[in-house]
Amino acid sequence: MEIRDWRFWARLAVTAVFLLPLLWLLTAALHPVGRPLPTTLSLSLDFTLDNFRRVWQLVPLGRFMLNSLLVVILAVPITLVVSSWAGFGMAQLPKASQRRWIVLSLAVLMVPGVALWASRFFLYTRLGLYDTILALIAPAFMGSSPFFVLMFYRAFRRIPVAIYEAARLEGAGVLASWWQIGLPIARPTAVGVALLTFVLYWGDFVSPLLYLRSQSRYTLPVALQLLQQLTASDWPLLMAGVLLATIIPVGLFLLLQPYFARLGG
Repeated sequence: MEIRDWRFWARLAVTAVFLLPLLWLLTAALHPVGRPLPTTLSLSLDFTLDNFRRVWQLVPLGRFMLNSLLVVILAVPITLVVSSWAGFGMAQLPKASQRRWIVLSLAVLMVPGVALWASRFFLYTRLGLYDTILALIAPAFMGSSPFFVLMFYRAFRRIPVAIYEAARLEGAGVLASWWQIGLPIARPTAVGVALLTFVLYWGDFVSPLLYLRSQSRYTLPVALQLLQQLTASDWPLLMAGVLLATIIPVGLFLLLQPYFARLGG
């Protein structure tokens, strides 16, 4: 067996392992209403779409999904701009200053999120951001996470200094160097940060629960929690809701798969 064949089958096996939860999720969501889920792995052609219809009847899932889409549409580009600016600025500093900012970023990264809940609540209340969409995307204006800043810092730091100096001799300013030189070279890092930011805000359950009061502004994770409270033992119904919440992230990954393939090649 050739090495390429061995790698293909190994990748296929790993892919199958990761697809098993999604396959189980799909079969559970299509399970007939009123029947208990099987306790063993079995393949049945008896399925129904009634669970998806009941999800839309019990909770306004469309509104919650649109709210989540609005959050990620705003948070992802803001995070990319702010975190890339911070990483680019760190990469331009002297060595000693770079080390100090790296240590500070790591220290902030180790602060648990629960320690920020109360302070953010009082801050948003004072600023009038409570019960608004701005309360959910406010962390994006600070880069969302120091980890994203460090990712961009590493990408920009690997660019030779001579390239930046040549750009300055041509009259390029800081923003021009960031936009025309830094970002194009750090494009894989930007895609990775964008995906991580999407997952961070798409699956955020705590922030809407703490900083929103109006049900019309709730996001998709809160909708799934409401669905669980309404029908805690109806697993096919719950899995239908989870499947609807998973479609957009999985679809985004499939759309970006050709880009990942080019990076791997």
